[in-house]
Amino acid sequence: MSTDPAPVPDAAQPSVPAAPADPWAAPDFTAAPPPTAAVPSAAPPPPPHPLPAGGWASVTPSAQAGFQPNLQPALPPGFQAGHPYPLPVGPAPTNGFAVAALVTGLILMAPLALVFGIVALVQINRTRDRGFGMAVTGVVLGAIGTLLLPLLLVVGVFTAAHDGRFAQVPKAPAGSVRWSALKAGDCYSSPAGGSVTDGSGDETVYWVRRVACADAHHGEVAGTAKIPAGNGPYPGESEVRESAARLCRKVLDDYALDQWAVPDGMDDVYLYPTASNWAAGERYVTCAFEDREDAHRGTVHTDRNSLTAPQLVYLDAVRAFDDVYLDPPKKGASDAGADDRDWARRMAAASRAEAAALGAPTANWPADVQPKIAKLVEAQSQAAAAWDAAASGDDPAGGIRRARALVAKTAPVTVDVRRALGLSTGEQAPDLRV
Repeated sequence: MSTDPAPVPDAAQPSVPAAPADPWAAPDFTAAPPPTAAVPSAAPPPPPHPLPAGGWASVTPSAQAGFQPNLQPALPPGFQAGHPYPLPVGPAPTNGFAVAALVTGLILMAPLALVFGIVALVQINRTRDRGFGMAVTGVVLGAIGTLLLPLLLVVGVFTAAHDGRFAQVPKAPAGSVRWSALKAGDCYSSPAGGSVTDGSGDETVYWVRRVACADAHHGEVAGTAKIPAGNGPYPGESEVRESAARLCRKVLDDYALDQWAVPDGMDDVYLYPTASNWAAGERYVTCAFEDREDAHRGTVHTDRNSLTAPQLVYLDAVRAFDDVYLDPPKKGASDAGADDRDWARRMAAASRAEAAALGAPTANWPADVQPKIAKLVEAQSQAAAAWDAAASGDDPAGGIRRARALVAKTAPVTVDVRRALGLSTGEQAPDLRV
């Protein structure tokens, strides 16, 4: 029985090298392992390496991306193995606008805080800087402050300009009283710091000092007048001011019947309540004569018991004319033509009423006064015709100027009548000044 010998490799046939394994190909764990030559007295071969727990999903990103961190040389500070770009060293910086927003918000610069906060939020969203909380706080403070600023300004202006005409102050100087404490016939002076005048000329009065009228003083109270509809809510400063001027006109005329005897520089003043005074129960205006620049002695009050019958007749006759003449139309009215015509009609009626009262037979003028009265009656009759022409003409403003010129021409006649009656002709008024 023969045995075929084992095949002997053909040494003459060249061997073909095996193709290199694909480094990127997944290993085939199902294939049988290649035969291992038996090694005498050698330990059994180790078991194959266990599979990764998660399959190919557990392969490191560096392996998938082809990076070999363990093969790279030492990297300089700021670089991390496996990443192509440098990473920042240390924490991110704080945004400067965020800091500015917080600071300006805390010091009540609301508009700047709002702007800085918005800019900071935009930049932080782009650069990832720190300071988000400071920026938000600045925006909140800025928004609140911007909304409240107009209200605070309005309240501050109203308080500074209108509080105090009748208002109490925490501590008044010795001898000082509130305006509301003054009565008709009281004379007063304005102590230093007792009032404040705003840009429009309105004076806010805090206190005055009552003095004897025989001593030097700046003002004299003629009386008070209750404001109509005083039980309702505050009607507003403009309406109260107009009511004060209208109500005080009669109070001042009754107190100083002869306006020519009022010293030069003493003007009509009206003290009226503000909203806070109204809430405190103030419902009346105080009417006075006042000279803010100079002091005076004596009183401007007219004592009717000290006047003669002709003097009373004359003063009562000219009073109605003076009331209308001193109440001309307001400048800048929306319908100036209509207002001028209305005033001209009232002036014509006042001129005729004065002429009728002066020419009445019951006047009983003294013989030396009668001719002067007749001239005044004639002048007022001519003025009435001029006022009629102004009221009915195409140029009411021009007609009013012509009528006023006629009234001015009656001044010499008026002075003669007053001198003959023993009334003030105006020369005495400056003599009362201290």
